[in-house]
Amino acid sequence: MRVVCAMSGGVDSSITAALLIEAGHDVVGMTMRLYDASADVRKGRGGTCCSPAEVDLARRVCAQLGIPHYVVDERSRFLENVIDPFARDYAAGRTPNPCTRCNQQIKFGPLLRRARALGATVLATGHYARNEYGLALRRAVDPQKDQSYFLFAMGRDALRSTWFPLGTWTKDAVREKAERLGLPNAEAPDSQELCFVPGGDYGAVVEDRLRALGLPTDALAPGPVVDTTGAVVGEHQGIHRVTIGQRRGFETRGNQKRYVLRVVPQTRTVVVGDEEDTRSHRIAIDDYRPLCAAGEHGRLEAWVQVRHRSPASRAVVEVSGNRARVCFDEPVRAAAPGQAAVLFDAEDRVLGGGWIAST
Repeated sequence: MRVVCAMSGGVDSSITAALLIEAGHDVVGMTMRLYDASADVRKGRGGTCCSPAEVDLARRVCAQLGIPHYVVDERSRFLENVIDPFARDYAAGRTPNPCTRCNQQIKFGPLLRRARALGATVLATGHYARNEYGLALRRAVDPQKDQSYFLFAMGRDALRSTWFPLGTWTKDAVREKAERLGLPNAEAPDSQELCFVPGGDYGAVVEDRLRALGLPTDALAPGPVVDTTGAVVGEHQGIHRVTIGQRRGFETRGNQKRYVLRVVPQTRTVVVGDEEDTRSHRIAIDDYRPLCAAGEHGRLEAWVQVRHRSPASRAVVEVSGNRARVCFDEPVRAAAPGQAAVLFDAEDRVLGGGWIAST
């Protein structure tokens, strides 16, 4: 059948396309331009998934594999639905999750519609996750590369029409396959940063976008760091430069280890405490989205993951409409408002998820 493969220029999507061709499918490569990286390239900060070099890599791989390649411009949609909410969230004291928003708003919506317009019945991506016949999304076999946490909001329609061929692969096996095929990106390093934040300076992106939107930037000015008693113990350089659980982005007096507990945008205050103070027994979830019938409503026993690199923790979840309340068996560290909270069952199936509203 005809399959559109999302091609980023990286080795994962390249091997995804190669596997589809080997299986006998009619494959079309499609690269999404999400962010204008030309300015970053001029500053020597290339290498993002949207840089000219990465788009050229995707084109070269498609030429080598003998498949057509299209580039589609989604920069305006990405700016409106991912970058600008990212900036607003940080200014409001939340910790955004742009990769999940991108999957929800960009990759498994507009891209799937474009695939269908080309006569394809299936969209394939290089995500590390397992899609079982469009009925269940499960964790990837390689726990170090698993990306199911970012995919909970893709929706059931997309789940029925999307393949993840790398769900049973390890990264080492992917690179070995790329070397055997002689692909130009076989040894390309994995991206460790957001595509629209080259160099990792989140704060500069937030400041630039708020100014471009004509929104006030008062909350981004330096402000006090206080302990749990309200005593001032230091200063931060802007609430958009800190997140719950971290120990950087602010200065405090003394040698005591202090962690961000809360951010109060109205007074530009960052509250810090001991590592133990970062742990939460309960969280509230807004915009909850079930991905299967088992996660739809009522009382659930689930494993809940509150950050990409954090382990899932056992909990009881009460789902009511598009909201959910989670009570953990053991407290979890650094659950941050704005981050995704994703529910799994004991067999690593994604039940659903949403965004942390409060802890």
